[in-house]
Amino acid sequence: MVPAPDHYLIALGSNMRSHRHGRPADVIAVALELIAITGVEVVAASPVFRSRPLGPSQREYANAAALVRSGLQPPALMRLLHGVEATLGRKRRGRRWQARVCDCDIVLWGGGEWEDEGVIIPHPDYRWREFVLRPAMTLVPGWRDPVTGHSIAQLFARLTRSHALTR
Repeated sequence: MVPAPDHYLIALGSNMRSHRHGRPADVIAVALELIAITGVEVVAASPVFRSRPLGPSQREYANAAALVRSGLQPPALMRLLHGVEATLGRKRRGRRWQARVCDCDIVLWGGGEWEDEGVIIPHPDYRWREFVLRPAMTLVPGWRDPVTGHSIAQLFARLTRSHALTR
């Protein structure tokens, strides 16, 4: 799959209930609605998957992915996504892997690679995160990583395959 230059793959996650919007899966649905009303077209969204947390957080995550279309450059889209997170109650405190109401990341961009203004695309860690690759598989299994050349399907298979027993 060769995505158009105005397409982005976005990862969404939540592991805190919102007093206004409900459980984490509901927060993801609201995040997608907020993204859409900003003028970014949500082309498709994955189902919501549950995953175990990384780091010190004890709460299970709800994760999803969205294929979006926007004429915004990556830093402008990232600012928009940070605005969505803030609207939903996320407070950035500088600690990694803490519980959060909403987390939105740009994973891939149809324009290829980007590294400027604090935005790095492809997302540096997505290749090793099942909670990103599993939802992405439902949307864009053929999208190729511009760095490795591997498709989402290949990255997912490499990450999740069981190791064969030696004879």
